[in-house]
Amino acid sequence: MTLNGWLQILVYCGIVVLLVKPLGGYMYRVFNGDRTFLSPVLGPIERGLYRIAGTSEREEQHWTTYAAGIMFFSVVSFLVLYVLQRLQGVLPYNPAGMTAVEPNLAFNTAVSFVSNTNWQNYGGESTMSYLVQMAGLTVQNFMSAAVGIAIAVALIRGFARASVKSIGNFWVDITRCTLYVLLPLCIVLTLVYVWLGMPQTLGAYVNATTLEGAQQTIAVGPVASQVAIKMLGTNGGGFFNANAAHPFENPDAISNLIQMVTIFALGAALTNVFGRMVGNQRQGWAILATMGVLFIAGVAVCYWAEAAGNPLVHALGIDGGNMEGKESRFGIAMSALFAVVTTAASCGAVNAMHDSFTALGGFIPMINMQLGEVIVGGVGAGFYGILMFIVVAVFVAGLMVGRTPEYLGKKIEAKEVKMAMLAILSLPLAMLIFTAIAVVLPSAVASIANAGPHGFSEVLYAYTSAAANNGSAFGGLSGNTPWYNITLGIGMLMGRFLVIIPALAIAGSLVAKKTVPASAGTFPTDGPLFVGLLVGVILIVVGLTFFPALAIGPIVEHLAMIHGQTF
Repeated sequence: MTLNGWLQILVYCGIVVLLVKPLGGYMYRVFNGDRTFLSPVLGPIERGLYRIAGTSEREEQHWTTYAAGIMFFSVVSFLVLYVLQRLQGVLPYNPAGMTAVEPNLAFNTAVSFVSNTNWQNYGGESTMSYLVQMAGLTVQNFMSAAVGIAIAVALIRGFARASVKSIGNFWVDITRCTLYVLLPLCIVLTLVYVWLGMPQTLGAYVNATTLEGAQQTIAVGPVASQVAIKMLGTNGGGFFNANAAHPFENPDAISNLIQMVTIFALGAALTNVFGRMVGNQRQGWAILATMGVLFIAGVAVCYWAEAAGNPLVHALGIDGGNMEGKESRFGIAMSALFAVVTTAASCGAVNAMHDSFTALGGFIPMINMQLGEVIVGGVGAGFYGILMFIVVAVFVAGLMVGRTPEYLGKKIEAKEVKMAMLAILSLPLAMLIFTAIAVVLPSAVASIANAGPHGFSEVLYAYTSAAANNGSAFGGLSGNTPWYNITLGIGMLMGRFLVIIPALAIAGSLVAKKTVPASAGTFPTDGPLFVGLLVGVILIVVGLTFFPALAIGPIVEHLAMIHGQTF
């Protein structure tokens, strides 16, 4: 590790923290229906969309109606994206002549982008036409991100409101999120990325003659616009197979910094939205502090592991850190930071190959996802994920002091705790059961590139990434097979909707409750004691759930590596 590396990491963290209040304040006004500087331009468009949809900003929905809207919207989104892929060969804006996507891969991809996972069992530049990239994948990058943020805002209303039945209007929330938050920011980011050298064109791929006289086809396309939303919306699906390691998706250190900042920007700002909505911004800062503790710990371990390098390589007389699978223009520090950022959020974009990280270096991205990606997390999804752990934490605190648990004046009762645990345990259910089957099923084992614990880690990482709606991968696993396409798709659906439904049920339960005034015995939830409790609950719950699997994979691999053993 170097001082320069840590300075870059601290600069990144400082920028993210500085954006929390202004972005949070703006988003609060948007979802509160207040006037913003964009209202004169976007207000008429917003009202026109409501008239077309047959709804109104004054209409409010019960949590079941809100959930039904999400499910209907997601099913329609899946069908549209699936059909676009299957008809790709006869649709326009296909200068490379891409053929129809195979059914099981089209299923996997449609589920992946609708669930905000963006797992890619294909190379974007060799599989998808411009039309599918824009009208299919990029549109879902916007929509899946808007759905996640809408759910987070609905759950926040559950804590902020009292003695009512409604948690907002799903159609209003996704409209405002897309119009006032995602689109304006992405327009600015797209222009910045074009200025930095990213392609943005509908022209055909470029044929070039190399210095040796060979012919090479250089893939281009509407790259900048997709990169803008893939990072801001924590989607992560790359236009190119190499994702953010490709120079057309991530040209230099400046673009790399901007992309990492945008991955965290909205998720971190939602903590401030929460504080403003409940009337106490300290509550939001306490949640952000919890995320920060876990994030900095992960960065420190990952950076240390990659900077220390591989003892097996050192034994050959080659000193230095682990540069395998990393871009020299980013180096070890920014590669390790990017890996932690992209897995702390449910982004999944990569600027280095996680499969080439050391055992402990790859362990951190995996455990970040197994935490439920509550360290900032996906836009919206990370926030309602950490609120599930908060429900459990205040329940534990109530047991310790012999009081009925409460949070922000709302009594936390059996229903809320059961729903929170259902959401939390749905992730290891999808991650571990499919992993257990895949490592004994011959057709699934055939896709594993490495023997021993690292091969196991490749499979565990894949199902962890799918259920956590992340999308990054250990590239040694060949995932484009019927087994992996279908089971990973099912894992994505479980990780998305088995968390969403309980979260909305909690919102519906809390919003109907009265607010109880704080008393001398009320457990404070805006200070360091609560931060420590919440960190402990998250680590204990996840540690007890995943330790056996982690012990088989990255932990055994690390122990073998330091003792000079290979598999």
